[in-house]
Amino acid sequence: MSKYIMVWDLGTGGNKASLYDEEGNCLAGVFVPYDTIYPAHGWHEQKPSDWWKAIVHSTRQLLNRTNIKKEEVYCCSISGHSLGAVPLDKQGNLLRKQTPIWSDGRAVEQAQKFFDGFDETRWYTITGNGFPPPLYSLFKILWYRDVEPGVFKKIDKVIGTKDYINFKLTGRVTTDFSYASGSGVYDLKNWDYSEELIEASGLSASIFPEIVQSTEIIGQIRPDSAEELGLHSNVYVVSGGVDNSCMALGSKAFKEGRVYNSLGSSSWIAVSSRNPLLDPIARPYVFAHVVPGFFASALAIISAGSSFRWLRDHITIDLKTQANNQGIDVYELMTAEAAQSQVGSHKLLFNPSLGGGMPIDKNIHIRGAFIGIDLVHTRADMIRAAMEGIALGLKCCLDKLKEMTRLSEEMLLVGGGSKSELWRQIYADVYNMKVIKTNIDEQAAALGAAACAAVGTGLWKSFDRIDDLHNLVECITPIPENIEKYQKIYEVYKRVSNCLSDIGNDMEKLDV
Repeated sequence: MSKYIMVWDLGTGGNKASLYDEEGNCLAGVFVPYDTIYPAHGWHEQKPSDWWKAIVHSTRQLLNRTNIKKEEVYCCSISGHSLGAVPLDKQGNLLRKQTPIWSDGRAVEQAQKFFDGFDETRWYTITGNGFPPPLYSLFKILWYRDVEPGVFKKIDKVIGTKDYINFKLTGRVTTDFSYASGSGVYDLKNWDYSEELIEASGLSASIFPEIVQSTEIIGQIRPDSAEELGLHSNVYVVSGGVDNSCMALGSKAFKEGRVYNSLGSSSWIAVSSRNPLLDPIARPYVFAHVVPGFFASALAIISAGSSFRWLRDHITIDLKTQANNQGIDVYELMTAEAAQSQVGSHKLLFNPSLGGGMPIDKNIHIRGAFIGIDLVHTRADMIRAAMEGIALGLKCCLDKLKEMTRLSEEMLLVGGGSKSELWRQIYADVYNMKVIKTNIDEQAAALGAAACAAVGTGLWKSFDRIDDLHNLVECITPIPENIEKYQKIYEVYKRVSNCLSDIGNDMEKLDV
């Protein structure tokens, strides 16, 4: 009998269930969305019950679509969005119907208080937690303690997004090394929670879940959950990992110096290595890899695809209507119009910091802008400038990573932003390196989770199978004359970004 792998990619916008054969080929996928709730400024919440409903509905739809018998599903695994803080009592009951997700920044005061007594740079060098500190799980837990003491006193464990799903599946409360590394109290180099940081937080160490390998079988699906899902209860549940590390594995970044570029709502360049890449100024964010002994270190821009989506929703509204009428993707029309412009967009620059900055920026209060716009510019210039601006922002990340370690000579693109031929050429020209597109596109995180399941259950001997699953679709070589032009534009871009950082800081202080 065939053995199939069920995989869930629990993302910010919804869950995608995918079915893989034992060789690692994806047979089909079903996406079910869920909502993010914004109760107050800086609060980003989701309902764990919505995650489970999406898991159930996508799984049942997938089984119906593929006609795979439930007895043929051998194992399952999950990739989940990071920095979750799901509070459970001793009976495993949810203590909040809605919980903060990775982008929730409410815990500013808690982070400030913590760093009054603990050096922030030292905290970063221990944890590799390079996002703004309030996003990390530790400070969300401290917010529970300070603001919701009634909830806090009932807490037995606080777990992550994918760990909640694993708990629903097996009844076992665990996390894995990759997800634990975003807790805010994890010591990267010692591969364990830091007693020093936990003591500094004033929390009990017992609040943090047991850590297991991403490939560990943590149980089989409980009969009641199996019935909901339409699966058999003898399915092995493998721990899986945080989305960043699963995506690194699925993108072939599981050996020293391998690099990939994820192009989505936020976009990042990440490198796999045996040592975490730490820099107290640029602050690459580091997760333990799902591959034992490795780390995934990355620098990012928060609003890459989000900035392009803003352009879609506010500048190219007519193209949305046209695309709907023609039954095509609006981004095809946008990039076709951008192709009418030229390298440099007729001297129009775009900075994509519409959602704020990262530590690599001079100031995290930076906001985006079109720079140099005048009466000669067209919408085609604006669209192309946005595409170029996102690539230029990511080149800042790339150059910093190059200073820190040796990278592979080719850049693998994954995610929705890799679909545009024009954009792929822009990336090659701006980065001045070969850009690779393979058949593993938006499935990278799911493939990484599938690989965890396959290795964990013995279907695969090693992760090397990943390389064989990537089939080259296109290799884009940079155009020499464009390299020179973009290098000049890049120097201006960096100066503009510094100015925008200063202006953003001043704007933040305005009482208007």
